[in-house]
Amino acid sequence: MSASLKLPISSVLQGGYAHPLSREWQARKKIDKSMLMYPIFITDEPSARVEVPSLPGQCRWGVDRLEEFLGPLVKKGLKSVILFGVPLNCAKDASGTPADDPEGPVILAIKKLRTLFPDLYIACDVCLCEYTSHGHCGLLNGDGTLQAEPSANRVADVALSYAKAGAHCVAPSDMMDGRIRMIKQKLLDAGYANRCLLMSYSAKFASGLYGPFRDAAGSAPSFGDRKCYQLPPAAKGLARRAIQRDMAEGADIIMVKPSLPYLDILADAAQLAPDHPLAAYQVSGEYAMIVAGARAGVYDLRAMAFETTESILRAGATLVLTYFTPQFLDWLDE
Repeated sequence: MSASLKLPISSVLQGGYAHPLSREWQARKKIDKSMLMYPIFITDEPSARVEVPSLPGQCRWGVDRLEEFLGPLVKKGLKSVILFGVPLNCAKDASGTPADDPEGPVILAIKKLRTLFPDLYIACDVCLCEYTSHGHCGLLNGDGTLQAEPSANRVADVALSYAKAGAHCVAPSDMMDGRIRMIKQKLLDAGYANRCLLMSYSAKFASGLYGPFRDAAGSAPSFGDRKCYQLPPAAKGLARRAIQRDMAEGADIIMVKPSLPYLDILADAAQLAPDHPLAAYQVSGEYAMIVAGARAGVYDLRAMAFETTESILRAGATLVLTYFTPQFLDWLDE
């Protein structure tokens, strides 16, 4: 009797993925252009195009350069962007007044993009850290501790301003307690809750992977850190509670950030919120690491971008915020 006849039928799996097409069939979810959201940095210098050295291939863009920047990507199938304001020429203060300045970069960019690309979905990150003199995500007491309710109220005002300007989605990343409920209520009271989606950075962890983003956005705190309001990396239970809280407060999409070190949290979110879309942010440090490894010859960039993004989808995400979006627009057409 040959050795092959001793192999139990239930052990034979390779026939199911021996062909390239049958390998694709093994995925529960495949990457497509609709599930990719491109994070972009908008500065208050209208003609700016400034490369970010720690975030290869990414730039800060002025409003007047958006057509040049995004036009080719929209033609390739770009479906959505998320805007991060980078104010360099404004007077920052303790309450982040420039965050919802009608002449600020985010509101001007929303209006410009709605005109240039009517079918492009526009999300806006909502936070105060880029606009406060202290660089923290909320309002502070005299001793440097957070004022929880006033912070949530201020963030909600900013979110409403973006919705009024034409944003399709507001996405608070500040991690203040109660901000989802407060934003939802203000959207509802102003008549925008039925036309502006609320995406919550529900499980946002205090991570070392945000460094390149802080270079790009100029959002590093002037003192201390954000560990008292971003989740501890080992806090699985807190993450689950934050997800459940934000669902109860009216979030339309739940997000986990960063992605790769927290795939277990993504899987938990898929179980806790099976009827919600689930977003994952492949953050700046993840992107920079993957690019650095490819440049060092450790692996092929395209192969690793697919592998990491597919792992995020496998864990349960239905939307991925990634700086690889422009490359994927090309790769998915090959």
